[in-house]
Amino acid sequence: MLLWRTPFGNRTAVAFTSDQRLRTVLGPTQPWIRLSESALRRMAEPLGALHLTVDPLLTARPPAATADAPAADSRPPRTDAPAHPPHPVRPAAKQQAGSAP
Repeated sequence: MLLWRTPFGNRTAVAFTSDQRLRTVLGPTQPWIRLSESALRRMAEPLGALHLTVDPLLTARPPAATADAPAADSRPPRTDAPAHPPHPVRPAAKQQAGSAP
């Protein structure tokens, strides 16, 4: 069973009406089994996939970045960054009134 996400982020079960259509989209080595629509829906629903996409022709990139979800950074990681973040800085203890600094 294939579960994908729609461009809006919803889970969808994916089905193909023929093995040729499946191979066209997913390649010749993609394993598959034959299921009825009702069986596929019963299997997918507990996993949060309430939609069914039949014979998708292509896969799309994730939607463009929004203010809530910035785009993934495609730059390579920095090599000059430390492997571990530095220890957190603790705030200085408050001084009591009348004591010397």
